[in-house]
Amino acid sequence: MSQKNLLVIGYVWPEPKSSAAGARMMQLLEFFLAEGYAVTFATTATKTGFMADLSSFGIASEKIELNNKSFDAFISKISPKIVIFDRFMMEEQFGWRVAEVCPEAIRILDTEDLHFLRKARQEAVKAGKELSTSALFTDLTKREVASIYRCDLSLIISEAEAELLSSSFGVPEKLLFYLPFMLKNISEEKKAALRTFEARKDFISIGNFLHEPNRDAVIRLKTVIWPLIRQEMKEAKIHIFGAYIPQQILEFHNEQEGFMVHGRAASAKTEIAKARVLLAPIRFGAGIKGKFTDAMQVGTPAVTTSVGAESMARDLPWNGFISDAPSEFASAAVRLHDNEAVWQETQENGFRILKEIFSEEKHRKRFQNILKTLDSGLQQHRNSNFTGLMLQHHALNSTKYLSKYIEAKNRNRP
Repeated sequence: MSQKNLLVIGYVWPEPKSSAAGARMMQLLEFFLAEGYAVTFATTATKTGFMADLSSFGIASEKIELNNKSFDAFISKISPKIVIFDRFMMEEQFGWRVAEVCPEAIRILDTEDLHFLRKARQEAVKAGKELSTSALFTDLTKREVASIYRCDLSLIISEAEAELLSSSFGVPEKLLFYLPFMLKNISEEKKAALRTFEARKDFISIGNFLHEPNRDAVIRLKTVIWPLIRQEMKEAKIHIFGAYIPQQILEFHNEQEGFMVHGRAASAKTEIAKARVLLAPIRFGAGIKGKFTDAMQVGTPAVTTSVGAESMARDLPWNGFISDAPSEFASAAVRLHDNEAVWQETQENGFRILKEIFSEEKHRKRFQNILKTLDSGLQQHRNSNFTGLMLQHHALNSTKYLSKYIEAKNRNRP
């Protein structure tokens, strides 16, 4: 049997210790390695000091260029069975080349989250308005949904987003595959070791600050919620961690107020495990939040908003409290921090959420099955998606010739 090859076209180099998106990408790469694929990760991005050492996993890496026919020779040599686009922007740039050079390759879009939804929510919050359905119908939405149609399958990390795509935009369910984080089960021995209310103290907030919802959440903590908590808990402390913290957030550090800004954590889970409660007043965003599954894995309850908890727990009780009102949020944080019985109960909720919603074993089997189905009937699958075929035809022609124009222009530069 010939070697199965997988090509991932990344938006950035994966940084699993910096963001949930980086951790998610590593889960996908590890899945395909376990399935026997030879994996190549290619990106136009610049390498960073925090990127994963892909070679240690046996993953080949390649720097690629936009609007350059060298990519055609590169992908032809690999001849991948599957190509994964990391976010729709990569499909826009390279999808037509993949379709032209390797038409038999299964094309999969990993959305990470719906960018158009996150953007629309952000603009609504900043305008002080409720999000209207009409606000979702933007040019960004058209681009992202078109990319979903052009691919054979799109990985959707949130059930709410899968429902939105189906109900509001008519995307066929056969093009969407719900695939949240795939996490290992926690042993009973480890759970017992995590039930340590007395050994923990303080609050924590954590996130990648290149992600605007995380920056906004810490600003809201500092200016609105933390003063309310300190009214009830005079000696309370909160520890702010995150990658790529901007100067504005660094200047929030104030020991007298118990607001401690530390910067990047060597290990997010280690720091979260020290805290008694995670706080995340997220006002906008999309997808699901890695900080909460990290917290559940180390037994730390959390207080967040309805947006923060979206698609994280289904109908199961939350790993803490959910509130959109600052005063209620602050009161819930104090209660969770000071009441051991409530803390223990919500910690158990987190363990249950991990088991029932994020089980690695369950989702691996589902993913294996959908890939087998695609492999055995790819052409029929594509023929039943005429809208996708039509969009692929126009994208291949319009994007192709624009790219070739840019390519020729670059060649003729002095």
